[in-house]
Amino acid sequence: MRYLGLDVGTRTIGIAASDALGMIANGVETIHRTSLERDFARLGELIKEYEASVLVVGYPKNMNGSIGERAQNCAALAEQLREKFANVEVVLWDERLTTVAAHRVLIEADMSRNKRKKVVDTVAAVLILQNYLDFKNNA
Repeated sequence: MRYLGLDVGTRTIGIAASDALGMIANGVETIHRTSLERDFARLGELIKEYEASVLVVGYPKNMNGSIGERAQNCAALAEQLREKFANVEVVLWDERLTTVAAHRVLIEADMSRNKRKKVVDTVAAVLILQNYLDFKNNA
């Protein structure tokens, strides 16, 4: 079973994919959002290319666990994904602080600010997906 992880933002969607065993997450790309139709068309291509059966969508809860506007937007998008890709399971996964962790990893790798901007969403998607895989494999 293969998984795709999504770090959904207003301007971009970071994408990560699991290996065939569902153990390790790898960065794929960052989709620069233009329209829902185009975003979903690209996601459909990636689902087919990676033969993904599960989409793990980052769910950015507030630090106190409450659901804010960003989390509501991600939940709404997850519902649209369920409707559009009926043969794929869509899971919301708590992603608190993944973008902060992604920035920290890239800074520690001594990556320039310009380069970090280009890959931070993909790295955040990797962290979301890897956390989900670790939980699922240790459950």
